[in-house]
Amino acid sequence: MKKFYLIWIMAVMLLGYLPRASAQGADNKTIQDKVKSLEIAYISKELNLTPDEAQKFWPVYNKYSHEIEILIQDRKQKMRVNKQQARTDKGADEAMDTELGYERRMLDIRTKYKEEFKKVIPTPKVTDFFRSEREFRQMMIRQLKERKENRNMRRQRN
Repeated sequence: MKKFYLIWIMAVMLLGYLPRASAQGADNKTIQDKVKSLEIAYISKELNLTPDEAQKFWPVYNKYSHEIEILIQDRKQKMRVNKQQARTDKGADEAMDTELGYERRMLDIRTKYKEEFKKVIPTPKVTDFFRSEREFRQMMIRQLKERKENRNMRRQRN
């Protein structure tokens, strides 16, 4: 339980740092690295890997994470290009197909790595991994929304 609170506090501190860092023109890569570090700490706590499991798990996780990042970057680039085109019926239909293709590729990557993870850690821990990855993302989104709401409330009072 103490580890959970420690990770939670680290996430809150990081999110407190994000607005100042972006205002100062901080390198986006640094922020991404800090978020990634928090995610790894959270997953480590949740999976409670043995040293042998950890030695086998993290290289597979790094490959998985890299493939996911490439897919997300590709999606962002396509979204920027297709924004104007999506204003027509044909463009909107193509944008939906593109988004469904993105989701299909994401599912393919996760399915592939589910099998890879099962080779290095027990199946219940694989399930815990995907659950903890989702929980971490939801926690970060929730924190960002709360910060945005707090910032908007402060602006309204002023």
